[in-house]
Amino acid sequence: MKSNRVKGTYDVLPNESGKWQKLESEIKDVMKLYGFHEMRTPIMEYSEVFHRENDLSDMVTKETYDFLDRSDRKLTLRPEGTAGVIRSYVENKLYVDMSQQKIYYIGPNFRYERPQKGRYRQFYQVGLEALGSMDPALDAEVITLSYDLIKRLGLKGVKVRLNSLGDHESRVIYQEALRAHFEPYKETLCQDCQIRIDKNPLRILDCKIDQKHEAVISAPTPIDYLNSFSKSYFEQVIRYLDAAGVKYELAPRLVRGLDYYSHTVFEIEANINGFGAQNVLGGGGRYQSLIQELGGPDLPGIGVAFGMERLLMAIDEENPGLYDSKALDVYVLTFGEDFKKESVKLLHDLRLASLSADMNYTNKSFKGQLKEALKYQAKFIIILGEDEYKQGFVAIKNTKTENQENVKIENIVSYLKAQNGVEL
Repeated sequence: MKSNRVKGTYDVLPNESGKWQKLESEIKDVMKLYGFHEMRTPIMEYSEVFHRENDLSDMVTKETYDFLDRSDRKLTLRPEGTAGVIRSYVENKLYVDMSQQKIYYIGPNFRYERPQKGRYRQFYQVGLEALGSMDPALDAEVITLSYDLIKRLGLKGVKVRLNSLGDHESRVIYQEALRAHFEPYKETLCQDCQIRIDKNPLRILDCKIDQKHEAVISAPTPIDYLNSFSKSYFEQVIRYLDAAGVKYELAPRLVRGLDYYSHTVFEIEANINGFGAQNVLGGGGRYQSLIQELGGPDLPGIGVAFGMERLLMAIDEENPGLYDSKALDVYVLTFGEDFKKESVKLLHDLRLASLSADMNYTNKSFKGQLKEALKYQAKFIIILGEDEYKQGFVAIKNTKTENQENVKIENIVSYLKAQNGVEL
């Protein structure tokens, strides 16, 4: 039977995994600078964690993978990371130990949507949540972290698109204005949006089908309906971003795709060769009621998430080869079984000295071993020749300079580490 990968999924092959590891390392370095700590949650949750009352986002209504386990419990593969983090935050009462928690996560998510370039049914996200504080300076910090991260990845033209949905009072007033605006167009909207007029008209602004409908284009914007508190809060966020030197632009129609957002919402863009208008790399916003909805106290939070696949695509487009796997430090070439024992010992000594090293185990010829060493981009090649080895020497070739020297066996490690202009 021929088996293939599931539609909408992909394999990270050995020659590609180094890129993922490098990106994850960069992300973790930035999170450490900002005081965020990693949390790892299960890839499946009880369905009510995601399928919450009044959530009409496409992700929840159309795209989740739901199933019954053998005890007829309804489970869902996580479509996004925030809800699972909040569930864990509440279940483990993390709000008791500290008034504020700063958490990040990296892992797979699952959504049943049409696969296309950079969009998969199993995809990886990195995200963060700052929980327990309602402070515009914290909003600005999360946005600044996102901005700094994208710049550190070597991407150019990084900027933030920024908007405010206001507090609950502002949102209710705005929703009424949207209902009044869309009602005359009801019959011309898609079937989903006809339902959204009554239940949550804000979702119409984020509809993929009606995004170019004249009613959507001419719809009022949330910023026009902010009450005094919400307006003041948003102005403070902007002042803090100005102080941090973050480049942003106001995006009055930005609402994001999830129903739990309130106050600040944002997206991070970069000018990426070949991406055209699809240059949004991530986004997020503040939420006021999600912790309480999942059984916790009435505490706020703010978060952001980035698609890992999209970040890697952007890096490859902007700086091809930047995240290629790190080359081997040393490749050992040996002649036959007579020197296998010596090669194994030498490899062990090199690795104990924190030098990445390898050899061939398929009995390739000398020419075949040399070809493999160059394939792995080894910085140095060690040749165990019979005559030299009997005299206590090995030949070491610098693949960059083509220079080759005989080195005493006991001096191999110190010689390699002392090479000028070579980073090991």
